[in-house]
Amino acid sequence: MEKAWWKEAVVYQVYPRSFLDTNGDGVGDLPGVIEKLDYIKELGADVLWLNPIYKSPNYDNGYDISDYKDIMDEFGTMADFDRLLSEAHKRGIKILMDLVVNHTSSEHAWFVESRKSTDNPYREYYIWKKGKPAGGVPNNWESYFSGPAWSYDKNTDMYYLHLFEEHQPDLNWENEQMRKEVYEMMRWWFDKGIDGFRMDTINMLSKTPGLPDGEPIAGTVYGNRIPHMINGPRIHEYLQEMNREVLSKYDVMTVGETPDITTEDGKLYTGADRHELHMVFQFEHMFVDFVDGEKFSVAPLDLVKLKQIMSRWQVELNGVGWNSLYWDNHDQPRVVSRFGNDREYWEESAKMLGTCLHMMQGTPYIYQGEEIGMTNAVFHSIDEFDDVEAKGAYREYTQNRGMSGEEMIRILNFRSREHARTPMQWDGSENAGFTTGTPWLKVNSNYPKINAKNQVKDESSIFSYYKNLISLRKKHPIIVYGDYTLLLPEDPHLFVYQRSYEGQTLLTLCSFAAEEVEFAFPKAFLDESSRLLISNYGDCPKAEKVTLRPYEARVYLLG
Repeated sequence: MEKAWWKEAVVYQVYPRSFLDTNGDGVGDLPGVIEKLDYIKELGADVLWLNPIYKSPNYDNGYDISDYKDIMDEFGTMADFDRLLSEAHKRGIKILMDLVVNHTSSEHAWFVESRKSTDNPYREYYIWKKGKPAGGVPNNWESYFSGPAWSYDKNTDMYYLHLFEEHQPDLNWENEQMRKEVYEMMRWWFDKGIDGFRMDTINMLSKTPGLPDGEPIAGTVYGNRIPHMINGPRIHEYLQEMNREVLSKYDVMTVGETPDITTEDGKLYTGADRHELHMVFQFEHMFVDFVDGEKFSVAPLDLVKLKQIMSRWQVELNGVGWNSLYWDNHDQPRVVSRFGNDREYWEESAKMLGTCLHMMQGTPYIYQGEEIGMTNAVFHSIDEFDDVEAKGAYREYTQNRGMSGEEMIRILNFRSREHARTPMQWDGSENAGFTTGTPWLKVNSNYPKINAKNQVKDESSIFSYYKNLISLRKKHPIIVYGDYTLLLPEDPHLFVYQRSYEGQTLLTLCSFAAEEVEFAFPKAFLDESSRLLISNYGDCPKAEKVTLRPYEARVYLLG
């Protein structure tokens, strides 16, 4: 297997709005990121991924970009960014930017021009259509943030497409000139010195020609848009062009956000011989606790199903493409509250989940606060939410789908992406040390207990455990490059797998149970030459059969 720096890297994701506020306005900023670079270095991460910091009116927290070559006022200035880039590079930390080119803000200069007239040169930079002959929107697609995926513009008596919020019009990737401008913008950032892009909703760039209605979805006025706006007919052409025109000219890393893909799709996007992307974020394992594929629902974790999904990606991309490894990000609830136990086994389960992920093949991503075991917050009413998705879902489910407000708040308290966005918990002072002002989103009330200051110097903390996981990855090539084999696929409590590489074998053993579980060691690992690399409990007896404690994790190396 060909080696590469981005395969061996560990990425730390920063959501700047919630990371650290240095000027007291309640919003995190770039000077705050600079201030905490030594913290990220201490953890051991090599790459810092920044969620969007571009100029934006903030209808969707920066994913509605009005100027790709300027910085959001709340976050600072381009001089601040240049200083961040310089200070990160001094510490050996690379910078990964968020590339959002499925859509722009409705305040972007291109769209301002586009809506002026049907013959404006920028008109074809976006997707405009007349309404249906009988009246109404051009097709039955639903926006990801609820409501139709179309907004009417009376100036030209036409509708524009927005798969997300109405202030996020979709770009028309069929337009060659628009693509050239995107590539020029990407080169501008690379020439500035950034080290890669995480590409937002990148597999949505190509839509089915004609934008037909989707198959009707029972109980709603909408149709299934997925086949018409995911993995479209020209998507690989566009990405290969992007690679040829931009990416191949720089030593950078790329990861594409690609919802609704299979492993076969993953091979196409990440195959080394295809010259598209290095890796993708797939979401199959994030649907494992949905009821019938419905996001705003709550089902218990089916560990057998989770193992099947994770293992399929491990095995099928091996030697062909490359995996990204994540539990948490800015769009997901906190994993220790989701797949772990954030009450009596908070610390044990947080460490176990880190072990389970970081011993797999792929590039691990740590989302801010994951390394200290940050949990879901508790929201009492929809007024406490800021997120456009949460508010849209609340409106849709309570007004159109017969759900009570209380039930929807219960579901959002488990499912909402707002849980990832509560401010980073730095210490036990007011507002968790995030701001001296009023935070833009409330701080999780458990910050006096769960905070970075409590953990950085504590050798038994979750933070120190993550440091150890990262250092092991840097020390043992088997953790990066080894082949993967799942053991005990039908066990409902244990996630056990082996890795093999150049005569060595690694055994990772993780219990997802809140009670004790028996485990029979593979005979080879009963040998004295197998050594324990890491565990989340102090003493780890080894025998033909052992009783594993709640949420116990162990990793052994043989050879």
